[in-house]
Amino acid sequence: MTDAGETQVHHDHDFVIIGSGFGGSVSALRLVEKGYRVVVVEQGRRWSADNLPKTTWSLSRWLWRPSLGLNGFFSMQFFRHVVVLHGNAVGGGSITYGNTLLVPPATVWSQGSWAGLNDWQAVMPGHFETAKRMLGVTTNQLLGPADLRLREMAAAVGVEKSFYPTEVGVFFGKPGVTYPDPYFGGAGPARTACDGCGGCMVGCGKNAKNTLDKNYLYLAEQQGAALFAETRVVDVRPLNDKADGADGYRVELLVVSGPERGQRRRISCRGVVFAASSLGTQDLLFRLRDKGSLPNISDALGKYVRTNAESLIGVRFPGSQPDLSRGIAIGSGIHIDAHTHIETVRYPEGSDAMGMLTTVMTLGRPGWTRIVTWAATLLKLLVTRPVTTLRALSPRGWARESMIFLCMQTLDGHLTMKLKRRWFWPFSKQLTTHGARIPTFIPSANDFAIKAARATGGVPLTSMTEILLNIPMTAHCMGGAGIGRTPAEGVCDGRNRVFGYRNMYICDGSMLGANLGVNPSLTITALTEHAMSHVPPADVNLWDAIGTEVAGQQG
Repeated sequence: MTDAGETQVHHDHDFVIIGSGFGGSVSALRLVEKGYRVVVVEQGRRWSADNLPKTTWSLSRWLWRPSLGLNGFFSMQFFRHVVVLHGNAVGGGSITYGNTLLVPPATVWSQGSWAGLNDWQAVMPGHFETAKRMLGVTTNQLLGPADLRLREMAAAVGVEKSFYPTEVGVFFGKPGVTYPDPYFGGAGPARTACDGCGGCMVGCGKNAKNTLDKNYLYLAEQQGAALFAETRVVDVRPLNDKADGADGYRVELLVVSGPERGQRRRISCRGVVFAASSLGTQDLLFRLRDKGSLPNISDALGKYVRTNAESLIGVRFPGSQPDLSRGIAIGSGIHIDAHTHIETVRYPEGSDAMGMLTTVMTLGRPGWTRIVTWAATLLKLLVTRPVTTLRALSPRGWARESMIFLCMQTLDGHLTMKLKRRWFWPFSKQLTTHGARIPTFIPSANDFAIKAARATGGVPLTSMTEILLNIPMTAHCMGGAGIGRTPAEGVCDGRNRVFGYRNMYICDGSMLGANLGVNPSLTITALTEHAMSHVPPADVNLWDAIGTEVAGQQG
């Protein structure tokens, strides 16, 4: 286990994995399978059908803001340039994501910081197939009223041929019927077939959504991985003053909720996997570098943060007879041009809280003048269509009557993140965004929403943050600790190994080197499969070769 002349060091664990989302859960299973002693540290709660919120109005169980007593799994973080939506839970974002698992276009591998580091188009298809099998990816079998209406809208603007049912991680069968494990030959849990309730993003209480606690993470725990929930990593530093972590790492944990809240614990390990999401990993690495725990972290940290070029808009049909909340969270999509991809999204009936963040669609230019345009647009609608407009603005019935459009583009654009004190809160450092403003909205997507609404009798909507704050929303923050050729270009290499440290990996959305134009979960899973495939089994005397190989070598 050690090179000649190297001190024998006892470790409590072989690997500590920080985060239990797609990268963390994949890492946990693959490392356990190779014989390593693994512990997963997750700041979120463990959820089940018994404690999930019934609707988004159950704020204490839905929203994640522990300082306010909100210990749910859905978080909104506001930055100068963007509002980021993400999840915190055992199983990471899989508890609240929309199930959608798409392979990105092949062109993304020739863009961004990972371009040329590998023959990605030859290497990655096998890992995508493994990821699909593990996550139970299948074509959506329950097209709901909103999906059918999206197809009608696509026809109205001449792109009907681009309509497709999504590839999703959902178990289908006879709705409501429970089946023995359909995926892992009996090694996994029993599953219940989806009934199309639309509740995926409020946490599936029907046992139909293929969340990570039912596949990768479930199997990892069955095979011996330990999991510390409601616990956060607050320090990682090399043991025995070995600057590159050759002797392993000391990891300090803090319990963040529950009866043991505030208690600290120290454990040692041979290697560390950062998998705390793009925001979580960036925040932690900044803090560890700034206080000297991991001073060799690349100066590329925080650079090339991408938002998937996203915008969240929609159309509402006040008094709609079809229940637009029925189906799965993201059931279908279309392509309105070569760069712009739109999916229709839903919340279950009664989950109307997000309706508080929507308002009537407004054109005009980004900036303060758009507020004036919005006010004039709203006044005109209140005069010409008062009842319809007031109903469109009311949160009541929003989920049943609305189609949310998740609009994504492959066009590149990026931000920089730093850890700084904000002028309005100088007491502690927080992640902040810097650089040129990213587009507040996607003109072609807004144009589609307006034409589609006109063709189908709806009211086009946009988010309040676009109008009042001049910033878009994204559900897919990516990059910031990306894959690169050298420390000047990225924080980790083409096998996800952190530059400057041995046996240290980054396996979450922060590693992504380009805008994907599709939901990133499947790509994170596949890239982590690729990274873990290069880790030798624990019983092979190649342990130290993980760290001693020249960073940047590919294969």
